[in-house]
Amino acid sequence: MKQIKMIAILFLLFFMSSHHSFAQTSIEGAWTKQEGSFNITLLFQDGYYSYTKYDVANKVFSFTKGGSYKADGNKLSITYLFHTAEKEKVSSSETMEMLIDKQTLSLSANGTKEVYSRVDDSKGALGGHWLITGRMNNGNMQTITPGARRTIKLLTGTRFQWIAINIETKEFFGTGGGSYSFVNGKYTENIEFFSRDSTRVGASLSFDGKVEGNNWHHSGLSSRGEPIHEIWTKGL
Repeated sequence: MKQIKMIAILFLLFFMSSHHSFAQTSIEGAWTKQEGSFNITLLFQDGYYSYTKYDVANKVFSFTKGGSYKADGNKLSITYLFHTAEKEKVSSSETMEMLIDKQTLSLSANGTKEVYSRVDDSKGALGGHWLITGRMNNGNMQTITPGARRTIKLLTGTRFQWIAINIETKEFFGTGGGSYSFVNGKYTENIEFFSRDSTRVGASLSFDGKVEGNNWHHSGLSSRGEPIHEIWTKGL
């Protein structure tokens, strides 16, 4: 009987250790590092990725890039859907070495190594890769079918970024992002970068929000003070 109990305890300890290790080595979530006055933020969520460089204090947006990703062992593969600094890289792929050690992410490619600190682990009611699928117009909810031109919203546990692009023409129309909270049906964005209008950096916007299945209903006033009611869908 003692031997059976000991085996059960050892199995439980092994399971807990394995589960803890998996939690620590998942790339999903938000990561950051400082480069002078610039922040670099990486988001990994539901197979999609973004990298953005920006200066909050001086309200400067440098560039953003991202697309789909696959993490396999110590390899991270990226296929770009957008790249504001090097448009010619859109549709191309890149593979780099990846190492996660607790709260640190190291990425190495072409002899260069970058190290990031974890911001969150992607957990949260709004964590996901979302596409806008509906918008209220003159009192009627109009369906938006994602096509070549689309607006994406990536949310991890605490960070958000929206990106408007055309995946066929490789056009980039704009982006914005920062931190967010979602408490008791209130969704609040704190804007840290905005490619088209730097004056919006530092603003906080609150919306009513609810999640029904794969749909997120989002209503309130936009950064321009205009009423909005949108539906975002994940899993598309």
